[in-house]
Amino acid sequence: MSAPETGLLARIPAQPHPVLPSEGPLAPIGTVLSNFAWTWIPECRRAVRAIDPDAVDRGESPIRLLMDPGRVARLAEDAGFLRLAAEAEEALRRYLQAPAGPPEVLSADEPVAYFCAEYGLHESFAQYCGGLGILAGDHLREASDMGLPLVGVGVFYRLGFFRQELEPDGRQQHVYPRFDPVEHPLRRVLDPCSGKPLVVCVPFPGREVAAAVWRVAVGRTPLLLLDTDLPENRPSDRPITAQLYMLGRRMRFYQECVLGIGGARALAALGIEPAVYHMNEGHSALLLVERIAQRMAAGAPWEEATGAVRKEAVLTIHTPVPAGNERFDAKLVTELLGPTLDAAGIDPRLLLRLARDSANDRRVFDMTAFALRLCKAANGVSLLHGKTADSTWRPVTGKPVGAVTNGVHPPTWLGDEMRRLYEEHGYPVGSPSRPQLTDRLDRRPAWEGLQDLDPRALWEAHLARKRELAAFVNERLIRQHTKYGWSPEELEEVGSLLDPEAFLVGFARRFTPYKRPSLLWSDPRRLRRLLEQADRPVQILFAGKAHPADADGQRMVAEVYRVSRERRWRGRVFFLEEYDMAVARCLVQGVDLWINNPIRPLEASGTSGMKAAINGVPNASVLDGWWDEGYEGDNGWAVGEREAPSSPRKRDRHHAEALYEALEAASGLFWDRSEDGVPVGWVRVMKRAIATSAWAFSTRRMLEDYAQAMYRRAN
Repeated sequence: MSAPETGLLARIPAQPHPVLPSEGPLAPIGTVLSNFAWTWIPECRRAVRAIDPDAVDRGESPIRLLMDPGRVARLAEDAGFLRLAAEAEEALRRYLQAPAGPPEVLSADEPVAYFCAEYGLHESFAQYCGGLGILAGDHLREASDMGLPLVGVGVFYRLGFFRQELEPDGRQQHVYPRFDPVEHPLRRVLDPCSGKPLVVCVPFPGREVAAAVWRVAVGRTPLLLLDTDLPENRPSDRPITAQLYMLGRRMRFYQECVLGIGGARALAALGIEPAVYHMNEGHSALLLVERIAQRMAAGAPWEEATGAVRKEAVLTIHTPVPAGNERFDAKLVTELLGPTLDAAGIDPRLLLRLARDSANDRRVFDMTAFALRLCKAANGVSLLHGKTADSTWRPVTGKPVGAVTNGVHPPTWLGDEMRRLYEEHGYPVGSPSRPQLTDRLDRRPAWEGLQDLDPRALWEAHLARKRELAAFVNERLIRQHTKYGWSPEELEEVGSLLDPEAFLVGFARRFTPYKRPSLLWSDPRRLRRLLEQADRPVQILFAGKAHPADADGQRMVAEVYRVSRERRWRGRVFFLEEYDMAVARCLVQGVDLWINNPIRPLEASGTSGMKAAINGVPNASVLDGWWDEGYEGDNGWAVGEREAPSSPRKRDRHHAEALYEALEAASGLFWDRSEDGVPVGWVRVMKRAIATSAWAFSTRRMLEDYAQAMYRRAN
C-alpha cells in the first residue's frame, strides 16, 4: 500500500517524479525516497541504506543510485531488500496518517509560511551553508511530526553550497557540485488552474524573470523551492538562483527578490493564504514588499497596507554579528524594485524610510531593520541572544525583540542506541506525545526518565557510537589524504589513528574569528601535558568550513589543519574536511566532550552543542548562546564566567586558562573507572546532559513556543 499525501502536501499539485519507480517490486522504495522523512524514520532509513550502504554513507543521493539499471535489477530480485522496502513504506504510511498533536492554534486553511534562504535536509542535497539551514530543516521536520500546518519557501540552488577540499598546506578549496532535480525528491509544481507547470514571474527593469516552483516533501510538510534556470529566461538571468549566498551584492539582491517576491507569488498562485509569514533571518524580507504591493494594487492606501502586513509577519534574527545582517545600497534597491513599486503605486521614499539602519543612513537598505519595522513580533534564538538583539535593534526600530531558544530534532540527531534507550525509558522520540517532565523553578522542565537507567547500559550505548565514529573518521582520513599522493603505508597509518577508547573531544562549526578555533593552542606545553598521557589518551577532532568571502576564517582552517599535521600533534589532533550533516551526526553522537569558545555574546545559539547534549555528550563552553541558559553545574562545564576581561588579549588568555581547566577536570572524571570499567561519575554527567536538554532544547519545545508566542493571529 503506497503512502498517501495528506494536509498541505495534498493541496499542492505536482508532476510525478520522472525516475522513482511507481509500480513493480521497487514501487515501495520509490514511495519512501519521494519523501525526506526517510532520513529520520528508522524503518525508512534502514531500507534506503540497504540500497548501497557504502554509497549512502558517503552522502550519495539514493535516487541517483536507483538510476543504475544493474543495481535496480539486483534489488528487484533481493527478497531481503524488498521486505525492508515494504516495511519502510508501511512505516511512512503510518507516519503520514498519524493524528496531529497540540498546540491547536493554526488551521490547514491558514498555515504558517516559513521563508528561509537555506534548508539542511540531508547531506546528499546540500542546499545549506551551516547552522541557519540546519535549524530550518529541523523546523520543517518537527512541524511535520507535530502536524503543524506549515509550508516552507526557499530557493533551489543547482550549485548548492561549496564542498570543502583542503590542499596539503591546509588552504581551503571551494568545489561546487551540480544538483540535478531528477536525482533528488523534487517534483515540479503544477498550476492548479491550468494543470501546466507553475511559473511565477518577478519583475525587474526591462523584463520579468520566470521562476519554476519545485515541491519537496519533508514528512507532512511541503517545501517550495524557486528556480530561475529556465530556457525562457535570458542566459544572464538563469543563474540568479544557481548558488547559495552569491558573493556579488547585486546578484545577491536579485536572488533575494526571487526568494521574497517570487515566494509570496508562488503561495498566491497556489491559493495558499497563510495566517503568518515567518521570516527566518532577513534574507526573505522582500516578501513584505510583495505583500504590501498586493494590498495596494487592490486599492488599500499605504498605511492600511503596511498595517495589515505587519499583523501577519514575524521575524527570527540569528546573529548578533553585523556581517550576518543583510544590507544593500538604497539606489540598487530602488532600481531593481522599481517595476514592483511602480505597478502598485508605492512611493520608494516610504519604503526606504522603513529600512534605515542604526546610523539612519539614507544610502543603506537594512533588511533586518526593514523586516523588524514591518512585523508583529521578533525573536532572537536564545535568551541571551534575545537580550542582545533587543539592545541592538529596539533603539533603531522601536520594535522589541524577544527570545525563542532554538532546539534540535531528536529523531534526526540521536544515535540509534541512544534512541532505543530514550524510548525504553518513556521518551517518545518523534511522537506528538509529550514525555513525562519534571517542572523546576526558574528552569525549563527536565526529562528525568534516565535517572534509573543502569550506568553500564548508557555507557555501552555511547561506546557503540564511538566505535562508529572511529570507523567513519578513519575511512574519511584515508580518502582525505589519498589525493595528496600518500603511500599505502602512510594511508594505513592515518586510517587507524583515531582510538575509540580514547577521551574524544569535538569542535565543529563555521570557522570565523569570533569562534576562536585556535584558542586551544594558547599554551602548547599545557596542551601537550593533557594529550601525552599514555595511560589516559586524549584526541581532539576538528571540522568546519569558512565562508568563501571570509579570508580570516580560511586562514584559521589552514592553521588548524597544519597543526594537526605537525609531528608533535600527530595522532592526537585531527581535522576532517567537508563538514556536512553526515560528519555532524557522527561527531555529536560519538565524541565524549563538545567544546565551544566564542566571544560572548556573539554566539547567537550554537545548536551543535544541543545535538551533542541529547546524545549524552556534555559541553564545555563559554557561557554564550544556548549554553548560557543550558549550563546547570552538573551537566557539563562552563569555560570562564559571564563577565570576562574587556581587553581582547586578557579575555582570550582568561578563556584559554578556563578551557584547559575544564578539559583537565573532564579528562580526570572520564578516566575515573569502577571495577567493571564504567566511568560512573562521567555517566552521571551524561545523564544530566540528557535530562536537561532532551526536552528543553528540542524542536518540539521550540515549535510549541513559536506557536504560542509568535504564530497566534494578531487581534
